[in-house]
Amino acid sequence: MDDVRATSAWVASHSSHVLVDSSGIEKVVDTIESIPKVDWDFEGIHYFDNGPLTVQYLFVLDALNFCFWPDKDLSYDHLASGLKAALQNDKSAFDADRLQKYTGPQLRELLKWPRPLPLEDERVRLLHEVGFELERSFEGKASNIVESCGKSAVKLVTAITRHFPGFRDHSLYKGHQVFLYKRAQILAADLWGAFRGKGYGEFNDIGSITIMADYIVPAVLRQLGVLKYSSTLANIIDANNEIGSGSEEEVELRACSIYAVEKMRELISQKSGKQVLSVELDLWLWSFGIQFPSLPHHRTLSIYY
Repeated sequence: MDDVRATSAWVASHSSHVLVDSSGIEKVVDTIESIPKVDWDFEGIHYFDNGPLTVQYLFVLDALNFCFWPDKDLSYDHLASGLKAALQNDKSAFDADRLQKYTGPQLRELLKWPRPLPLEDERVRLLHEVGFELERSFEGKASNIVESCGKSAVKLVTAITRHFPGFRDHSLYKGHQVFLYKRAQILAADLWGAFRGKGYGEFNDIGSITIMADYIVPAVLRQLGVLKYSSTLANIIDANNEIGSGSEEEVELRACSIYAVEKMRELISQKSGKQVLSVELDLWLWSFGIQFPSLPHHRTLSIYY
């Protein structure tokens, strides 16, 4: 994750459209007595059986966890709870051989969704990719990937991005490669949260994980005064106009969010004398954001978040 931190910091120092406001960070940190502990499954929407099937569920969930906004009624909750219900109804629903055969209409039926999903063809393609590589390299089981990583979240992210191209979330920015790895990192974070840091969720280096740069976190950081946008970018976002995937604006929104929260984390740790995890900050910011669905966020069609 050193690459994620280093390249995000590089973007923040060369950004043309997004500014990380140091005084804004200090003001926010001054209001924080302690980071509220947000229960990972605070809405009860996830499948959990404390075993390998939960790992399989989370892997499938995070393979599909992107781009809900084009459908105003669709949300992450629908995806998580829909996959949970599908697995409760049929424990073999996410077997590797079956993942390779799903069609768009079958995925909709699995989720009980009445119309085509945003980027549906991409979601189906990624299910096929996950099923194929799980079967080819991991005896069909996502839990085997986790077990092979020796309780290291960094090794898990490395393994996921090596074996599954759909998780390779990086961009070119002003001639530099920028690594963001949202969905690969969120798999590690989800495992850690679901298993409460034990079993399949025990990682000795969970502090290495950064925040997950998505739509919600930049919007919350802007609301808190941590991120400042150029007038042009602000107008695009506030008008709900699309921003191109891989564009300077999009990369800056995501990378500056990572950099800003790293600075928040460092300042909170200095203030409290205790280690603060980016994973905890991410969950707190995300839970804050979903309470205010009217917060204007950037709109990019992307498979990465």
